[in-house]
Amino acid sequence: MSTDTHGATALETRLERPRASLGDRLQNLLFGRQSVSEELMEDVETALLTADVGVNVTRRISDDLHDRVRRKDVSSPAAVYAALRRQLTGILSGCEQAWSPQLPAGTDGTYVVLVVGVNGSGKTTTIGKLARRFRDEGRSVMLAAGDTFRAAAVEQLQRWGERHDVPVITQRSGADAASVIFDAMASARSRGMDVLIADTAGRLHTRSNLMEELKKIKRVIQKQDPSAPHEIMLVIDGTTGQNALTQARKFNEVLGVTGITITKLDGTARGGILFSIAEDLGIPIRFVGVGESAEDLHPFRAAEFVDALLPESPASES
Repeated sequence: MSTDTHGATALETRLERPRASLGDRLQNLLFGRQSVSEELMEDVETALLTADVGVNVTRRISDDLHDRVRRKDVSSPAAVYAALRRQLTGILSGCEQAWSPQLPAGTDGTYVVLVVGVNGSGKTTTIGKLARRFRDEGRSVMLAAGDTFRAAAVEQLQRWGERHDVPVITQRSGADAASVIFDAMASARSRGMDVLIADTAGRLHTRSNLMEELKKIKRVIQKQDPSAPHEIMLVIDGTTGQNALTQARKFNEVLGVTGITITKLDGTARGGILFSIAEDLGIPIRFVGVGESAEDLHPFRAAEFVDALLPESPASES
């Protein structure tokens, strides 16, 4: 795990805004106090809700803390903070799952990653970062420009491909996305590529016709390989708060999402949305994005994420 010169993790240095919203606020509330009061517990609830941890998660955490306080298991504000860290880590730990492009046993061909999400969530940038990551691991990678409605998306994907020496399959503007991805898959398989990452046009989860198009893409992929796509990755913009949970529910309902990447967490005070998604859906969280460079896509680790948001020691002592 990389660190900066002051010993903070690379992730911690990029999550200053969400940490200020949640961790710093909780530390200011809890450290230096002598006793646990009802008013203090209400302030803790407010801090969780403000950081978009979500009503259901906050209620469960609050009920558990109140019960621990009554039983004297937690008897000081500092102990409340420690209990919060354990609870939040526990919520996320079920969504921490090591991920690597490995085909199912008994199959061969190309591992297919289908990337979906709403407009502006950061899909194309995430694809470029994934391509760089896989190439660095020694895998051969191909990209499919399935966002055929936005010329800028195709150009952006081509730039990522040129930068990392990764072939990109494209067709004319406005071409059928399923056709583009079908052709790319055939090409990737014939060339013995390890991984194909397919981009798709951003679409509002409320537009049923556009969501149906994703079902079509999935069916077309399965004509060549019934086990594919091997990963359906939903990319979510972390700045959208609780709306991200609504998006995740709908995409999962339509496609069966197998992994989530949450982007732009460096620019939001709403880092708590991961807890709502983990609690509600339990879908593996693959990566968190905290910047524009390829190195800013971090594999998700529950304890590391909670440490970045809620440091173990008060800020004044770190």
